[in-house]
Amino acid sequence: MRHEILIVDGYNMIGNWPELAKMKKENHLKDARDTLLDVLSEYKKYEPDIRIILIFDAMYVPGIKEDFTRFNIEVTYTKEDQTADSYIEHLAGELNQPLNQVTVATSDQAEQWTVFSRGALRISAFELYRQMKRTREEIQSDAKHYDAFNRRNSPWSRRQMLLLEKIRDNIDHHPKA
Repeated sequence: MRHEILIVDGYNMIGNWPELAKMKKENHLKDARDTLLDVLSEYKKYEPDIRIILIFDAMYVPGIKEDFTRFNIEVTYTKEDQTADSYIEHLAGELNQPLNQVTVATSDQAEQWTVFSRGALRISAFELYRQMKRTREEIQSDAKHYDAFNRRNSPWSRRQMLLLEKIRDNIDHHPKA
């Protein structure tokens, strides 16, 4: 079985996803990064077998290289003089092995062709955005179906269930002699 790895060019997504681009334009870049991380983590919960690596370069957050994991997403800020593109190209080449299927999410065409030439798949920011929207809709649909299924199979209303729970709790606290 091949391991799926999704490498995401963070600032490329922020620049191309409508809500995130709006946040960036309004000088809420940190909120845009956090929102992107939230969306990817929601996707990760729905697709638990995929490894997601989110890359930000030091263009907007200068400083030393930083790696951490948050919400089961691996996050990397590159070194100050290193672009996300060069880091992603190197990482895609390193991870692309027979047992891995690497996909890079970016709308940078030069980067797309470079990672493609190294055997990785590429997906544009808009395609990933649509995929995230579809996944969110599937999650909401599944939740509605689950809720409807559980309600339909229970002969009790919510109020009745709460009353039964109280009765049960009273019985548990007052055992027969």
